[in-house]
Amino acid sequence: MSNDIAPIWQPSAQRIAATRLTAFMKAAGKRWNRRLAGADYSSLHAWSIDHPEEFWVSLWEFGGVIGEMGSTVVVDREKMPGARWFPEAKLNFAENLLCRQIEGDALVFWGEDKVKGRVSQAELHRAVAQTAAALRAMGVVKGDRVAAYLPNMPATVVAMLATASIGAIFSSASPDFGVQGVLDRFGQIEPKVLFACDGYWYNGKMNDCLGKVAEIAAGLPSLDRVVIVPYVGNAAETAAGGGIAAIRQGVMLADFLAPFVAERKVRFERLPFDHPLYIMYSSGTTGVPKCIVHCAGGVLLQHLKEHQMHSDVKPGDRLFFFTTCGWMMWNWLVSALASGATLLLYDGSPFVGRGNILFDYADAEGMTQFGTSAKFIDAIAKIDLQPRRTHKLEHLRTLFSTGSPLVAEGFDYVYANIKQDIQLASVSGGTDIISCFVIGNPNGAVYRGEIQCAGLGMAVDVFDDDGRPLRGEKGELVCTRSFPVMPIGFWHDEGGAKYRAAYFERFDNIWCHGDFAEITAHGGFIIYGRSDATLNPGGVRIGTAEIYRQVEKLAEVVESIVIGQDWPPGNAGDVRVVLFVKLREGLVHDDVLEKRIKQVIRDNTTPRHVPAKILQVADIPRTKSGKIVELAVRNVVHGNPVKNVEALANPEALAHFRDRHELKS
Repeated sequence: MSNDIAPIWQPSAQRIAATRLTAFMKAAGKRWNRRLAGADYSSLHAWSIDHPEEFWVSLWEFGGVIGEMGSTVVVDREKMPGARWFPEAKLNFAENLLCRQIEGDALVFWGEDKVKGRVSQAELHRAVAQTAAALRAMGVVKGDRVAAYLPNMPATVVAMLATASIGAIFSSASPDFGVQGVLDRFGQIEPKVLFACDGYWYNGKMNDCLGKVAEIAAGLPSLDRVVIVPYVGNAAETAAGGGIAAIRQGVMLADFLAPFVAERKVRFERLPFDHPLYIMYSSGTTGVPKCIVHCAGGVLLQHLKEHQMHSDVKPGDRLFFFTTCGWMMWNWLVSALASGATLLLYDGSPFVGRGNILFDYADAEGMTQFGTSAKFIDAIAKIDLQPRRTHKLEHLRTLFSTGSPLVAEGFDYVYANIKQDIQLASVSGGTDIISCFVIGNPNGAVYRGEIQCAGLGMAVDVFDDDGRPLRGEKGELVCTRSFPVMPIGFWHDEGGAKYRAAYFERFDNIWCHGDFAEITAHGGFIIYGRSDATLNPGGVRIGTAEIYRQVEKLAEVVESIVIGQDWPPGNAGDVRVVLFVKLREGLVHDDVLEKRIKQVIRDNTTPRHVPAKILQVADIPRTKSGKIVELAVRNVVHGNPVKNVEALANPEALAHFRDRHELKS
């Protein structure tokens, strides 16, 4: 638990009075004749859990959802899985994103420092109309799958909205995925159409994609069309010089849309609340990725709530999140169109210009909310970047952090070196719910090292091994009641056995998320890492984030990864803690540094946290969304196969952990 009593930041009374959360409390209180205006957050949260019919109806009305709500909010709410939300409702996801009034730009795009562009709301609407007409003309109907192998660029947003307007199902992967990684995902869902780019920029280098696209197209017999979106401008040179003809069913975007350039109006199919919208994927580091199906109504309501209530996104705001199209934060970002925000899209490396480019973007475009990963914050802290001295950031109100736990020192860095008067909203959830369980509160205080609160409508708790609630102690993060954005299920999981096994086997009728967490005295949350990566030396559970927090304080350490090694060999009953460190360039791990690392861990945690072994590695493997993969490293150390290396951004890094002689004694 955090030992810090005083908050590191508090919103002013004037700021609280102006938030969307405050406006919602007034509207909902009046709607239901309840004393919600001015209530503390814990009371508001309790109402949202205890009176779900009132809360979700209020959110639908306050968020201005376009569609027919129906008279029933939820059927079988106590069943997980099995609850049905808004069973009589009809809506279209794309309609709710496209039919808001957005002044100026709807989309702004920076492709590193190479490409810039703007799309007005009228231009976005027209592009979606043309793309939807083209999809319909080739036979795409509701329930069909449309896939994208694209960067975070305007064309990806257009493809998604066009797909959703028809009622087809959208799925995406970023172009840094290898061919097998794409086939492992899209091969399961059998898309009818694939949108793909000719290439992309990363750290100033142009990466050609057309050869990979040709292989992907050859491996997906379900495809009737592959639409090539120009980005780097090399489509004329195509796969090994074969031109567009080298790609099976390939066509350039302009040619695909040419018969429909006169289209101006999108035709929206109003569909049931639980109609499939997205297929997302688990990380796939322990096998072929699971295909998680999310419904349009649940995603829309949950994202409206998280944007407006928890992130204070208002009409006219300019929202940014550093993400690829292979991470759920892309889907989360795009939904902000439904709140009247301009989307600031970025593709490429965040370290262009020595890490300044995203802050340059913030100043140039009047960014109001800045989303990134905890690893990015740690990385710029390591190089002592001080944006508050070099940038104005005058419009920036909120900074989001996710992807991995943001340690307390990360909070210190943000307030000392980015901006003092800012809501630092560390958030945590996942692809599983395409949203958050624990999140920010624009009306509440920020305590260093803590996530501010559980999301409204989310009955989040922490359980011990016997299913009893814990306070001030570490345990399993759970959700005890159903919620609208629960997945419909997994693709090709007839009867739902795999879905139930993933979340409901540990505790009956309780969603067990797989995070090791703690509820603090402030009603906040600390995430200590994934439960399946939790260390158990001597039978005592230790969250990996507890060790990372201490090790990465040291200037010599760029980043680290820790596992439990079965010890002695062949003994699955106990483990020893093994820490791998990536050091600053030119440094070599020695006895002096090892002593310092162990001392800082011992002084700030417990003797059980101190690694038995500390080894240097040149690189640390991570997923495409930037998360380090403790389980993959553990498998390599124990001589077990890593089932899906295509899920990794840098699979070659696994070699640094294989057959280490230091781990044999």
